[in-house]
Amino acid sequence: MPTVFITGIDTNVGKSYATGLLAAYLQNTGKSVITQKISQTGCKESSEDIDIHRQIMEIPLQNVDKTGLTCPYIFEFPASPHLSASLENKQIDVSKIALATSKLQSQYEYVIIEGVGGLCVPLTRDLLLLDYVTEKNYPIIIVTSAKLGSINHTLMTLEIAASRGISVQGMIYNEFIPSEPEIISDSINIFSDYMKKLKIQSPIISIPTVKTKEKCIPDFSSLIEELRN
Repeated sequence: MPTVFITGIDTNVGKSYATGLLAAYLQNTGKSVITQKISQTGCKESSEDIDIHRQIMEIPLQNVDKTGLTCPYIFEFPASPHLSASLENKQIDVSKIALATSKLQSQYEYVIIEGVGGLCVPLTRDLLLLDYVTEKNYPIIIVTSAKLGSINHTLMTLEIAASRGISVQGMIYNEFIPSEPEIISDSINIFSDYMKKLKIQSPIISIPTVKTKEKCIPDFSSLIEELRN
C-alpha cells in the first residue's frame, strides 16, 4: 500500500491543508485513504491538524483518530516535539509512531503522513525527523510557497533529500501568501530547474488557498502516478 510523507520547507507553510487536499482527492477517486500526523504540539487531547484533514475530506473523526493511531503524540507546549515532550517529562519513542503507521497501512490503501515543520526538526535530542524518514524509506512530497526565504529553504530541502537518498515524489506550491505573479512564476521555475539538476522528474502542483471553507481540490493525478511507481 502506498505511503507518502508530507514535509514542509519550514513551519506554517500549509502542510495540513495540502495533506487534507491530497487525501480528499484520493477519497474522491474511490481510494481508501487515511492521514496521520507524526506528532502534534500546541494542542490538548486532540490534534488540530487531523481535525483540518477531516474537515477538508468532509468526514467525521474516524475510530483510528479517536484511538490515537493517527496522532501518536500530542503535547501542549507549541514548540519542536523534542522540547514539548521534555517539558512534560516525556520522550518520543519512534517505534510507537512506526507501529501506529503499520496498523493504518493494514487498514487503508493509502496512508499520508504529515510531518512537523521541516525535515531537520528534532523528534528527540538524538534523532531528526530526517533520520526517521530516511530509516523508513518514505517517499516525500515537499510543500513550499512564495513567502520570503522559500527559495533558499526549498532548495536546501531538495539537497538534503538528495544527500540521504530520499525519493521526492513531487512538490506542492501553496499560494496562500499573497504575492506578485512574477515571484510565483519565477520561484516555480527555479524549483523545477533545480529538481531537473538533481534528476528529480516529479511534478509541481499549485494549490490556491489554505482556507478550508474555500476548498478547491487540484488535479493530483500526476503526483499519485509518481507515488504508485
